[in-house]
Amino acid sequence: MRHVARDFGTLVLVPHDDPTSADPTSASTPASAEPSGGRALDALVGRWLSYPEIAELAGVSLSRVRGLVADRELVAIRRGKNRAWYVPADFVTAEGPRPEVRGTITVLSDGGMSDEELLEWLFTPDDTLPVPGTPMNCLLAGHKTEVRRRAMETAF
Repeated sequence: MRHVARDFGTLVLVPHDDPTSADPTSASTPASAEPSGGRALDALVGRWLSYPEIAELAGVSLSRVRGLVADRELVAIRRGKNRAWYVPADFVTAEGPRPEVRGTITVLSDGGMSDEELLEWLFTPDDTLPVPGTPMNCLLAGHKTEVRRRAMETAF
């Protein structure tokens, strides 16, 4: 095993025979937003939280927030002039990540969507949903099964 320092201060052990060892940041580092698509995504999502804001809201450490992103309980993209990591505010409550979001993130990611694409899908208005608004609004209203069914149709 060798030690690989990450840009956000955590330490990752990567075996020498691991195919990702040539680029250790590619394995679990959240994707960054495209400069041109970032503005459109900002308009769709609306409110974003930085890692320190999530830590304060949920009462956890910054390393725990990074772990939630690494575990795909949250999705983060780089935004702003300093290219800091941000998470849509709708994904987090004072208790932590919303449980209904994680499975939907998994379905969309497994279907090949990038983080930007899945955020765009979750926050794009859809008039055919049982709740007016976006798939995220539908999730928050308790229609998790319907949203995941549509996510599977979209992603696969």
